[in-house]
Amino acid sequence: MSPSSDRPDRPGRHRRPKPTTRPATPDDVKVIAGFIRSLAAYENLSEKMVATPEDYAAAFFGDNPRVFCELGFVGDKPAGIAVWFYSFSTFLGRHGLYLEDIFVDPAARGQGVGKALFARLARRCIDEGLGRFEWTVLDWPLNDSWVPVRMGREAIEKLAKECP
Repeated sequence: MSPSSDRPDRPGRHRRPKPTTRPATPDDVKVIAGFIRSLAAYENLSEKMVATPEDYAAAFFGDNPRVFCELGFVGDKPAGIAVWFYSFSTFLGRHGLYLEDIFVDPAARGQGVGKALFARLARRCIDEGLGRFEWTVLDWPLNDSWVPVRMGREAIEKLAKECP
């Protein structure tokens, strides 16, 4: 490979497709269930998985959903998932967004799927005037503790600008 062809802005280099995101639809229930099973396996919690695709269909797409799902793609292949719901801050007097789970297929990691999902949710926060964007990170295998993370308005706005 010549020095000029190993740069992404030069001809001759294959470019990866930019990841895309979208809200999940009822047709995605099997994909959602597959990603959640993969997440459970990754966290060594498969034995605790009791939810079925029917449970997810009712929760995400029933008459009054209280939890939502975004999917990330590389090309047309599903590559990641973000499950979230609205929270509320009594101090701010405003709703926020709480990211319950995010998972990117190991084969798609390093391609920007996770960042695209975070950016999509940050964009939702901006568009809906939400007060905060929160999630908790499992700090394992170091000590099995949960670390809460909050993004303030400035960080949310910066991330939202990267929404695909």
